[in-house]
Amino acid sequence: MKGTAKGRYGLQFMVGLALQAGRGPVLVDAVAARQALPPKFLRVLLGPLKTAGLVKVQRGPSGGCELARHPSHITALEVIEALEGRLGAPEAEPGATAGARAVREAWLRSAEAARAVLRDTSLADLAARQQALESGSHGYSI
Repeated sequence: MKGTAKGRYGLQFMVGLALQAGRGPVLVDAVAARQALPPKFLRVLLGPLKTAGLVKVQRGPSGGCELARHPSHITALEVIEALEGRLGAPEAEPGATAGARAVREAWLRSAEAARAVLRDTSLADLAARQQALESGSHGYSI
């Protein structure tokens, strides 16, 4: 299962916000620089993330964006689905052969396994993992 740039960059952006949680609004450019992401693309992602209730945006001189909830209460699945829609298998085609149905069942199982992993992974988990990788510690797994 391959995610889109929207999902990957959006999740990485949200992890960047999780790393700044509790410190007030942060500029998109600051998160983009730390996470090595394109700031212009991240600004496009803010709309769907705000609509989904995952981020708050504050305008003005002390403005920026921040998580709408604690990082431990936002899952990777929420972020991905806010940006890409529901993860799942391709729609069934009318009159599909038994072989096509068997393949679709495999896609359904793999999509549900991916959903379970993403549902069980919070932004706090990913932020902790990023910090561990940045410090050279590799003793954490998801």
